[in-house]
Amino acid sequence: MGRTIKIELTDKQRQELENGYRNSENHIFRVRCQMVLLKAENRKSSEIGQILDFCEQAVNGWLWRYLETGIDGLLTKPGQGRIPILKVEEDAQAVRLSIQEHRQRISEAQAELEETLGRKFSQKTLRRFLKNCTLDINESENVPVKRKPKRFTGIK
Repeated sequence: MGRTIKIELTDKQRQELENGYRNSENHIFRVRCQMVLLKAENRKSSEIGQILDFCEQAVNGWLWRYLETGIDGLLTKPGQGRIPILKVEEDAQAVRLSIQEHRQRISEAQAELEETLGRKFSQKTLRRFLKNCTLDINESENVPVKRKPKRFTGIK
C-alpha cells in the first residue's frame, strides 16, 4: 500500500485555491483547485476521483504536483497540445491572397496554399483558421463599435 497524501492548508493557501476554484475562466484549473480543497478536508483520493470523475492516480498526481510547486503547479504548462498547422504570424498573408483570388472555391485556395506553404491540411483546418483570423480582426481596436439602434418612443 502506498503513502497517504496529507494536505494541510494555511488560510492564505485556502483563499488562493478557493479564488482559483470560483473565479478562474479555465475549467480544468478550477477542477484541480477543487481536488486540493477536497483533499484538505481529509477525503480519500478514490472518493475525490469519484466526485470529479478522475481516476485515483490522476488525483494523486495533481496533489503531489501541488505539494511540490504550489498553486502555479495546477496550471497547464505551455506547449501542451498539438502544434498548429497554420500560424497567424507566418501564414496569414498567404492565406489572405489565396482566398481573395479563389473567393468562391475554398478547395482551390486550399490546393494553392498546400503547394505554396508546403504543408498538407484539410478544408476544415483552413475554415477554422479563417474563422479565428476573423475573430482576431473583429476584436482589434481598429474595428468601430456599432451604434445601438434608436428605440421607438411613440408618436409625438
